[in-house]
Parts: sequence; C-alpha cells; structure tokens
Amino acid sequence: MWLRCTSRRLLTPFNRALKHGRLNASSWSGKVAAVMPEAAGFQGVTDRATLQEFSHAHSDSFWAAMANHRLTWTSAYDTVQDCDLRRGKVKWFVGGKLNVSVNCLDRHVLTCPDRVALIWERDEPGAEVKVTYRELLEMTCRLGNLLRRRGVKKGDCVTIYISDALAERIRDANSSTVITVNQGVRGGKMIDLKKTVDAAVDTCPNVRQVFVAMRTETPVVMKDRDVAMEEEMAHEEAVCEPAAMDSEDVLFMLYTSGSTGKPKGLVHTQAGYLLYASLTHKYVFDYHDGDVFGCVADIGWITGHSYCVYGPLANGATTVLFESTPIYPDPGRYWETVQRLQINQFYGAPTAIRLLLKYGDQWVHKYDRSSLKTLGSVGEPINTEAWEWYHKVVGDGRCPIVDTWWQTETGGICIAPRPSDPDAEIVPGMAMRPFFGIKPVLVDNELTSKSASGALCIAQPWPGMARTIHNNHQRFIETYCQPFPGYFFTGDGASRTEEGYYQITGRLDDVINVSGHRIGTAEIEDNHCSAVAESAVIGYTHDIKGQGVYAFVVLKKEADITEPELRQQLKDSVSKSIAKYASPDYIQIAQRLPKTRSGKIMRRVLRNVVERDLEGLGDLSTLDDPTAVQEIIQGHQALAKIATRIKT
Repeated sequence: MWLRCTSRRLLTPFNRALKHGRLNASSWSGKVAAVMPEAAGFQGVTDRATLQEFSHAHSDSFWAAMANHRLTWTSAYDTVQDCDLRRGKVKWFVGGKLNVSVNCLDRHVLTCPDRVALIWERDEPGAEVKVTYRELLEMTCRLGNLLRRRGVKKGDCVTIYISDALAERIRDANSSTVITVNQGVRGGKMIDLKKTVDAAVDTCPNVRQVFVAMRTETPVVMKDRDVAMEEEMAHEEAVCEPAAMDSEDVLFMLYTSGSTGKPKGLVHTQAGYLLYASLTHKYVFDYHDGDVFGCVADIGWITGHSYCVYGPLANGATTVLFESTPIYPDPGRYWETVQRLQINQFYGAPTAIRLLLKYGDQWVHKYDRSSLKTLGSVGEPINTEAWEWYHKVVGDGRCPIVDTWWQTETGGICIAPRPSDPDAEIVPGMAMRPFFGIKPVLVDNELTSKSASGALCIAQPWPGMARTIHNNHQRFIETYCQPFPGYFFTGDGASRTEEGYYQITGRLDDVINVSGHRIGTAEIEDNHCSAVAESAVIGYTHDIKGQGVYAFVVLKKEADITEPELRQQLKDSVSKSIAKYASPDYIQIAQRLPKTRSGKIMRRVLRNVVERDLEGLGDLSTLDDPTAVQEIIQGHQALAKIATRIKT
C-alpha cells in the first residue's frame, strides 16, 4: 500500500550520475538525446546499441541518471546498488527515501491537477468514471487517514482481495486488514466477493478488520469486524501527511504459483520497482504526454500493477482500468472502448486476441480506431496468425506491435521489440530486444552462457526485480539464483537469432500459463475429491488460451462415483480454491500413472501423449512399468474421440 510522506525535495537531475562519472555531454548524439533525455551526457553513446552497452558496462551511472530524472526523492541515496545474484541479495538506491504516492499523485497535482488520471471503464459500456489527479489524491488521502485512524501502521500488510485462494495468502502475509467490495461485476455477472472473504477470514484469526466498499447496490451482511469504507472515508480529511519510505521498504507482495504447489509471495520494494515501471511504460510503448493508455489486464495481476497503476501514474498519464470482458456485451467491446475513450496505446493478452479473431473482422471495422498508435501483447508469446490479425485488422497496418516478455518476478518489461527506437525492425511474434540495463544470456545444460538457445537467464541485477519470497528467502535463492550461479534464472527457455533477437520458447518447469495466468501444477493437483487416489496435471497447447489444463486422475478402488459427477466435483473444487480459469478442460481417468522407480510422475510423458508427440516419448526404460504409458495413450485417444463427437 502507499503511505504518505512529508518532504517533497527533488534532487537535481543527473547529479548522482555526475558523481559516479561517465558523463560527457559533448559526445552525446542529439537524436538519441531527444529519444531518451534521461541519458543525456553518457560518454560514447550515439545510438540505441551503444546506450545498451553503456547500461551494461556502467550500470551504476545509467540507473543513477534514470532515478534522478524520473523520481522525486525525500532524501538522497548513498549507494546505487548493493547486489549479489549468487546470494540472492538485491538492494537498490540504498539509504534513499521517497514516497510512491507523492511520485504518482502529488507532483502531478502541482502541474496538471485537472488532468484525468484514471478512467474506470465499468462493466456496462458508456458508464465510465473519470477521476482527475486532484480527485485521486484527495481519495488517497482520505483512505490513508482512515487506515491510520483504524490502527494501520507503516510496515503493516494490507490484503486487497482479488483471488479465491485467499485464506492461504492472508496467513502467509500475516495480514490483519483486508479491503474488498460487496460484489464484483464482470461480463454482466455478479460475483459475491464479500462471501468469499468472510469464509476465508473466518479461518484467519489474525484479521481484525475488513473494509468493504459497495460496487453494487446489493446489501451484504456486515460483521463486527467489517467497516463500511466509503461511509468512513467521507468523514476523513482530504489532506494526509505523507510518510518517507526507505527505498527498500516493501511496496507490495503479489502471489504467483510455483511448481511446488505452494504459492509464493513475491516482494517488490519502493524506489527500484517504481523507477522501472515508469521507465518501461514510457519507452516500450512510446508514451507521450497527454496520451490515453489502455491496459486491459486484470488489476490484480502484475501487469495491472505495473501498467495500469504505477507506471502510468508515475508518468502523469491517463490510464484506463477495464472491468469487463472482451466479448461483453458483444465481441466489439474492446474497439468500442478504444473509440469512445480515444485510447492511444492498447495493451492486451494474446488469449483475447485469438478469441476475437474467431469472431471475424466486422466487429473491429465497426468502430473508429484511428486514435491507436501502439498495440501491445502480454502474458505469453503471440502466434503469427494472431499477430498478423492484430496488426493488419486492429491496427490497420500502421500501429507497431510490442510483443513483451516479462514476469511477476521481473517487475516490468524486460524484452520487447522497440525500447525507445521508433524505427527499429519488428518481427511478428517475437519479443526481440532486451530493455536497457537488461542483459539476457541463454545457458545450456553444460552451463555455457554463449548458446543460441537454452534457459533464459539475466546476467545483471536491475531495479525492478523482486527482492525475495515473503517469509522464505531460501526458496527465492533456490528458485532463481542457484540453478545457474551468478545469473537470475527466469524459468523460461528462449532462442536467439543471428541478429540478436530473442524468441521465448516457453516454460521449463511445471507451471502452466493459462491466458497469461501462471498456475503451478501441484496447486491444481491439491484440489481433488475423496474418490481420487492421485492426480497429475499438465499444460497442453490451446488455440485461445495459449495453454489449457489437462488432468489425469487415478480413482480409489472403493470409489463410488460416476464420471460426470467426478468431473463436475473436480472442476468446482479448482474453480473455488484457485479460479475458474484454472479448471481442467479435460479430465482423464487412468488406472495408473507413468512413474520413475523413485516414484516421480513423468509429466513429460503425459505431455507428449496429450500433444500427440508419441515419437518424442524417448527412452522409457527408467519407468517403473512402461506398459502404463500404453494405457495412458489408449485412454487419451478414447477421450479425444468423445470430445470430437461433442464438438460436432
């Protein structure tokens, strides 16, 4: 959460970079300086390539110049970075103090108080709500005063409800305060969020208060711990004295899935994250003052954090918060919104693009999209067919597409086609170029870092990266720092062309990417009914979602349940405990699962069967019983025939 600060002293731009040297204005190309004025004076920099080299070779000077140009500091930092990837140690702008809300709100109120900061695009078209920077600052102050009066202190963790797997997150974060709404609205449907919060909080004795906002007029039962948020905020002052926060104080924790099944609370801190979100928002999307930025991602996803809220607001932008779905009330919803709100940069997921492609061009052509300047893609690699449709139909062949690669762990975009260079070549369906300060390497099984394909790692720390996993720094080290010592391991595979362009090839672990949502297989497998003895979940290629969920289950011998009942129970269980998008598309009942002699389920084999790559099964000699594979193949073929009949 944001806490308010007391001082608004702005450090002179570039003074820290001057202190660290490597600045020489006479060597700077005027053309490049016009593109990225923060870097004015870097010695020997004449184009994007030399700027990238400078950001690697003189990391402190580069990031110091960025930090002093883009952020408002309460007090200066002593050290640009104190990092050691081998030990999982990541600290940036050590000793400095600032406040995120001052950077995102106060300083813009001084220069453009009546500029629209947020456009809340509600579920019903044409019902948008516009909030100016002045109004948003007053709202933030009232909420800050209310939380303070109710005992929330600097350093406390406040949970904002956005996930059905809520109780475990609350307990892990040791949160005593929850903020939610009575109901969510999406695609014309009401979701009873308050009921879910009540059920979760009942199992979390540490929670002492729940703030409830009213999204709809539907009344809810208010318990003793509940606080009517809007009513209480109305009694608060519209001025709240800000609090100076250390650069490395926690800004937020965002939970994401891992292959172990236990979700991990990734920690992002104040200064480094805000700087990186601001910088990438500006240069990846070619944002200019006065543009309307439309990121249609879920606000609770890292994309929503970085490119609906922190990045755009730090840059004084007008940002759209999209509440609905791509096809409500019809498949033209995105493009009607673009026309009505005059959106300039549109950032969405390949899942949605693939879905809308199937509805035809007429829903796009119905609306005026001439305001669009840049189209973005996020969540998973976009296939060539969808890329071409997005570019030619949605963008009329004139809007560049930035296919971005990044993760919750990276905090912001790390690889994209056009960081700062409007004339750079773009290859369809390829992330292409690392952002400034990002040094990717591809490491093979022999730990060679000069390969043309392999595990995607990052060789140098950067300010936006996550600092730790809450309450489990050892897991952070083991997950990201130990697989390839000295590098940050992303968990993805990639290839690199002769031109140096990067192509993301997919996950290297057992995490499934459904419509941009990363879900650990073990987290889904934990949701089974009493009739199930064991299960294994894999991801398979899905035309719309990128990946879908395919589950194999082995029933207990005494199980007395029909197949339709089993499937419904499992789907309901996953939908309730995680989310509906994690629910399996296919559930195959098996007599046994292929395992190694040590008992490890061979998900690679299951994935090959589902993808119909039987030639890729490889050596099965390590299996405890290789005949189990043939049973799996036969069961899959039978299930595929049933699915085909249903579709036809």
